[in-house]
Amino acid sequence: MSFRKKAASLVGAIAMTGLGMAGFAAPASADPCPSGALCAWYSSNVNVGDPGTVYGDNYNLLQYDKFDNAGSIYNNGNSCNVAIYTGLNYTGTETVVKRDYQWENLGNTAYAGGVASNNWCV
Repeated sequence: MSFRKKAASLVGAIAMTGLGMAGFAAPASADPCPSGALCAWYSSNVNVGDPGTVYGDNYNLLQYDKFDNAGSIYNNGNSCNVAIYTGLNYTGTETVVKRDYQWENLGNTAYAGGVASNNWCV
């Protein structure tokens, strides 16, 4: 094979490799709900879009739009379950969400009007 053909072959192989890598690059994977947080999404499915995040006990989550209009939630707490409430100041319907549990489709539950408050380690 002549030098020209070898060089053309090598350039073609490099180009194909580059295109192949670009076509099959793995997407960046990051946990959209930070460790230790209770997260809420507008979507009825977790991990669609950016979540609203809170830490600690909160007597008024309705001030945060993503909790006021939550379609799904995820407890990414470090060691505790979290109780969520339909009312402010830990009132109304209470549901305990276990650690590392996601709850989707809140629209058909008592929480269709939002997650109003939360209390950790219950």
